Amino acid sequence: MKIAIGADHAGFELKNQLGDVLRQSGHEVCDFGTNSGESTDYPDYALRVAKAVASGAVERGVLMCGSGVGMSIAANKVRGVRAAVGVDLEEVRLTRAHNDLNVLTLGARFTDPAKARELVRTFLETPFEGGRHERRVAKITQMEDEA
Repeated sequence: MKIAIGADHAGFELKNQLGDVLRQSGHEVCDFGTNSGESTDYPDYALRVAKAVASGAVERGVLMCGSGVGMSIAANKVRGVRAAVGVDLEEVRLTRAHNDLNVLTLGARFTDPAKARELVRTFLETPFEGGRHERRVAKITQMEDEA
């Protein structure tokens, strides 16, 4: 799978760790930065990853900042992106299965690397169930068109 990753300074280390794990698992990783621990603005990286997902250049995106919330808010401004903060494995599974989550955000200050790997694995391995959920996701897309 082709996956875009990005982080601000707070998520820099976790991004690098997850990028390595994803590559070792056979995924193609597009790293949109940041490339150091120096202070940066998370919306810049959220936009790059979200645009890659929305355009179809990549299949999924993973973003990291201090809490995961800022990245989620910023990524959701891009039409076609459904981003959410991942905290719990079942939550991530349901969000993927029911909401067709295409960008997972993580709070680097609150998620240890082992848990982050499990959250990302669940995000990537869980299929969208479709069915009754398709109607609901379509309503979200319609909301984007009407906004």
